[in-house]
Amino acid sequence: MALATGAVAPDFTLKGTPDNAVTLSAHKGKDNVVLLFYPFAFSPVCAEEMCSVRDDWSAFGDLKAAVYAISVDSVWSQKAFRAAQNAPFHFLSDFNKTVSKAYDVQFEKLGDWIGVAKRAAFVIGKDGRIAFAWSNDDPKVKPDLAAIKAALQKLK
Repeated sequence: MALATGAVAPDFTLKGTPDNAVTLSAHKGKDNVVLLFYPFAFSPVCAEEMCSVRDDWSAFGDLKAAVYAISVDSVWSQKAFRAAQNAPFHFLSDFNKTVSKAYDVQFEKLGDWIGVAKRAAFVIGKDGRIAFAWSNDDPKVKPDLAAIKAALQKLK
């Protein structure tokens, strides 16, 4: 079961795009953060989800949220996937599978793959606590972006 609302969000540093590392705790006291875990770069449902966020980007900007998409794909895959989706937000590589495990959103096995991130979403407030948590064992089910924006609105 994914981490619950109210829990302290596990800190992490991940490499990502565009060509930098992101440390969650660097946002503490400054920004609300949205973490979007997804199974695979370039898969149809993942592309659809990222495009939905991209197409609604002004709403996330208005809510002053830092948005990060996270999967266990390599940094190079993340870079290519971000470019292909023309996404204005960062994509982070959890290649060593430590962050998806810490957030308890990792499939033990998904088809032939071991340790793939589940589709999940977390909103983390400036205080470093989880304000919204969602995950699903069906990789075809996308998070409710309206619910994520509502959680951010409450933090504003």
